Amino acid sequence: MSRPPNYEFQEWWNKERLKAQGLLAPNPAPTVAPGGEAITGSGAVDVLTPTTPAAAGKSRGRSTRQISWLLFLRIHHSASLLASLPSRLFALLRTAARRIFTSPHHPAHSSRLYRLIRAFLVLAILLLALELAAYFKGWHFSPPSYASSAEALELIYANWLTIRAEYLSPPVQALANMCTVLFLVQSVDRLVLTLGCFYIKLRGVKPVAAVEYGGQGDLEGGRTMNVDEYPMVLVQIPMCNEREVYQQSIAAVCIQDWPRERMLIQVLDDSDDMDVQNLIKAEVQKWQQKGVRILYRHRLIRTGYKAGNLKSAMSCDYVKDYEFVAIFDADFQPAPDFLKKTIPHFKGNDDVALVQARWVFVNKDENLLTRLQNINLSFHFEVEQQVNGIFINFFGFNGTAGVWRIKALEESGGWLERTTVEDMDIAVRAHLCGWKFIFLNDVKCLCELPESYEAYKKQQHRWHSGPMQLFRLCFFDILRSKVSFTKKANLIFLFFLLRKLILPFYSFTLFCIILPLTMFLPEAHLPAWVVCYVPGIMSVLSILPAPRSFPFIVPYLLFENTMSVTKFHAMISGLFKFGSSYEWIVTKKLGRSSEADLVSYVEKDPEPCVDSSLHRSSSDSGISELNKLGVNKKTGKVKRNRIYRKELALAIILLTASVRSLLSAQGIHFYFLLFQGITFLAVGLDLIGEQVS
Repeated sequence: MSRPPNYEFQEWWNKERLKAQGLLAPNPAPTVAPGGEAITGSGAVDVLTPTTPAAAGKSRGRSTRQISWLLFLRIHHSASLLASLPSRLFALLRTAARRIFTSPHHPAHSSRLYRLIRAFLVLAILLLALELAAYFKGWHFSPPSYASSAEALELIYANWLTIRAEYLSPPVQALANMCTVLFLVQSVDRLVLTLGCFYIKLRGVKPVAAVEYGGQGDLEGGRTMNVDEYPMVLVQIPMCNEREVYQQSIAAVCIQDWPRERMLIQVLDDSDDMDVQNLIKAEVQKWQQKGVRILYRHRLIRTGYKAGNLKSAMSCDYVKDYEFVAIFDADFQPAPDFLKKTIPHFKGNDDVALVQARWVFVNKDENLLTRLQNINLSFHFEVEQQVNGIFINFFGFNGTAGVWRIKALEESGGWLERTTVEDMDIAVRAHLCGWKFIFLNDVKCLCELPESYEAYKKQQHRWHSGPMQLFRLCFFDILRSKVSFTKKANLIFLFFLLRKLILPFYSFTLFCIILPLTMFLPEAHLPAWVVCYVPGIMSVLSILPAPRSFPFIVPYLLFENTMSVTKFHAMISGLFKFGSSYEWIVTKKLGRSSEADLVSYVEKDPEPCVDSSLHRSSSDSGISELNKLGVNKKTGKVKRNRIYRKELALAIILLTASVRSLLSAQGIHFYFLLFQGITFLAVGLDLIGEQVS
C-alpha cells in the first residue's frame, strides 16, 4: 500500500522563496496536485512561472539569483535547526525528569535480575571512581606495585590490579569466548537462512495449489465447480475485551468470498467487561440478519487463556461436520479471497496440516517502535518461515492467519493449556505426528503492531517465556517420537536451543554484561569485529526483507540489544518456572484499520453496518480522522508513559563503562557503549513508541 504524495515541502519552499523575493500573492490561486485534487487556502501559493510561448521555450534552469536564494534558505534552515537543538534537548530532559519524579511507586518485591543489575551498577560506579582517581594520579602510565605502595588508595589500587589480572579476567575472558562462539553459530544460522531465501527468490520456488476456486460471479452463475465441492470451513475469532477492533475483525471475516452455506463463523468472546460483551453480541446479530452464519460464544469458566477458549469451541458437536478451521485474532483483517487462496493447498496433499499466511501491518510507519518491529517480523516471515516451510515443511504456527485441517488437530491432541504459546505447542506436536506445513508468503493478512513500549515488552515476554516452558514439557516427547533424527535435531538444536535460548542469552550476556566488564578488566578483551562488524552484517541481513527501512539500520541494531534484557528475563522465567512465566496479558490494540478490509463488502451491500470512514489506513494519513471518530474508545482511565528500572540501570552501567573506555582510548568500544547506553536510556524513560503522558 503506497503512501499518498505529500506536498507540504513544495508548498513551504514556494512560500519561503516568494516571501524572500517579495512576490507572495495576496490571493493565491488554487494549485492542482498531480492526483487531481485542488489545494486552496493559506496552504497554497501562486507559483509565478512564465506562461508565454517565449518563456515556455526557454531553458528550465534556475537563474543566479534563484540559486543564491536557494542556498540562503538552506543555510537558514540548517541554522534554525542547530539553534533549536538546545531547546529540544532541554524539552527532552524536562520530559525525562517529569517521568522520573511522577512515576508510580514500585512494589517492594523486585525481580532477581533487577537486583543483580543493580548490584552490578553499584560495582561499576565504584570501579569508575577508583579508575578516575588512578588516572588523575598518573597510575595508568606506571601502575603502583604492592610493595612500594605508601598511601591507602595506592595500596587499594595495587591490590585491585592483582585481583583483576589473576582472578577476575580469566573467567570473564572464558565466558566472552563462549558467547562469541555462540554468536558466530547463530550468525551462520541466519546467513544460511538468508541464502535459502535468495535461492527461493531466484528460482521462483513457491507452493502451488492443486485446484483453484472461481470468483463469486462464477459461483453464482454456475460456471465452475458445484457448491458442494467447496469444503466446509469453520472460522474462529478468539477475543478478550477487544473493544477497539471487534467490528473490523468480524466484518472482514463475514465478507469472505466463500459459499455462506459452507462456512460457519464462531466469535469466541472471553471478555469480562459486560459492555464489550453486549457490543460484540449486537455486532454478531447485525451480521446474522444479513444472512451470515455466525455464532457468539462466551465461556462461563474462563481458564487456559486463548488455548482454553479454542479448546472449548472445538468441543461443539457441529464441529465434526467441518474439515478445516481458520483462526484470526481480533486485530486481523483477512482479504475477501483469503480462504480461496489457502484452502486449495490442502487438496491432493493429505499430509498437510497447516497453511499459514504472512502478516502485514497497517501501522508499520506509525512511530520508530513500529518501524523496528516491522524489520524484525519481515525477516521472521519472509526468511525464517518461508525457508523452513519450503525445505523442511515445518515452522512454528503464528496463532492466527492460518488454516488447520481439523483431523490433524485432533490426532495431535488438540489445544492444550499448559503453556502461553499454544500455537507453537500444537505445531510441534503435529510435526512429531508426521504432519507437514505450508507457508504462503504471497498471501497477506492485515494486522496491527503494538505502538507502545509497554505493550510490546509484555508481548515479547510472553513470546520468549512460552517456548522455554514448551521445551521443558516436550523435550522427552521429541526424543521418544518416531520422526527422523534430522527432524529431532532440527527441533532441539535449531528451533528451541539456538533461536529461542541461545540468542537471548548471548545477546544480553555479551553486549550488556561482558562488554562493560571488559572496560574495567582490560586483561579480558572483546575484539572489534565482535562488537561492531559482525553485528552490523547481521543487521544488514535482517533488514533485507524490508529495504525501505535501511535508514533505521543503526537504531535497529541498538534496539535489538536493548530488548535482549526483556527476552533474557523471559527466557530464564520460562526455563526455570519463575512467577511471571505463565503470565498472559492481551496485547493492547488501537483499532488501526486498512482501506482494503471492507471495501468489497461496501460495493455489494448498500447499507453496510460498519462505518466506511474506518476503511482508510492510519499508516497512510488517516490517523487524525480515526482519532476524531472516537469509535469504541474506552474512556476514564488516563494513560501515562512509564519508566523501566532494568533498562535505566543498564543505561547507567553502559554509560559508566563508556567513560572508562574513554580513559583507555578504546575508540570503537567507546562509541558502541555510548550509543547503546543512550538507547537504553531512551527506552528506560519510555521515549520510544507511543507518547501519551
